[in-house]
Amino acid sequence: MNATFDFTGRAVFVAGGTSGINLGIARAFARAGARLGVGSRSRDKVDAAVAALGEGALGYAFDVREPAAVAAALDAFAAEAGPIDTLVSGAAGNFPALAKDLTPNGFKAVVDIDLLGTFNVMKAAYPHMRRPGGSLINVSAPQAAQPMPMQAHVCAAKAGVDMVTRCLAIEWGPEGLRVNGVIPGPIEGTEGMARLAPTDAARAAIARGVPLRRLGSPDDVARVCLFLASDAAAYVSGAILPADGGWLQAGIRIGGA
Repeated sequence: MNATFDFTGRAVFVAGGTSGINLGIARAFARAGARLGVGSRSRDKVDAAVAALGEGALGYAFDVREPAAVAAALDAFAAEAGPIDTLVSGAAGNFPALAKDLTPNGFKAVVDIDLLGTFNVMKAAYPHMRRPGGSLINVSAPQAAQPMPMQAHVCAAKAGVDMVTRCLAIEWGPEGLRVNGVIPGPIEGTEGMARLAPTDAARAAIARGVPLRRLGSPDDVARVCLFLASDAAAYVSGAILPADGGWLQAGIRIGGA
């Protein structure tokens, strides 16, 4: 991917940036020259991501459900890389389950990772970013806006993430902070796609339902994040931008419901 935006000298942290879409976002910022930090729960994934991202990348192992651990990681990154300019929060959990079979603990686990985890990351980032020009980006999901079978827990959690994004844009805007979200569509080669559409036939059916007639790539999502974090989006806050080829507008539901 050719980097359109220049983030040389800017400190960018991607929570959850060790795999899938979020690793693609981290790669895009690294290519654009950012001083990059990534974090996730698995130390092995963190180490692998840092090695893949190249010289200068910093990695931290923490669980987004633990506020003190999140704060310690961001404190350490800011101490090494300088004041944080952009924070992308993308940690998420998902598994397909009919509501009648979904346990309270299963529902809670997704809400704790997706919704509470997003809030923990945003709150921990705030002391490092409360100045004009700071950009916070939450990675949401189509489930925030589109009901889907076997996804009641994810729909609830991601709808909450989008509302947190909008509320923080209002609260933190007077300090110059911009808070936005991005909704990836069906993205090829991700764990989420493997779980929700595990066969070639299922993926082909989804692609046929996307108005642009293809599945997306992590780069498609990363480019939206680069824009939202850049000076080109200096007057954009409280926006939830889909990167989905028009999929949400078509009203597609995974599972044929």
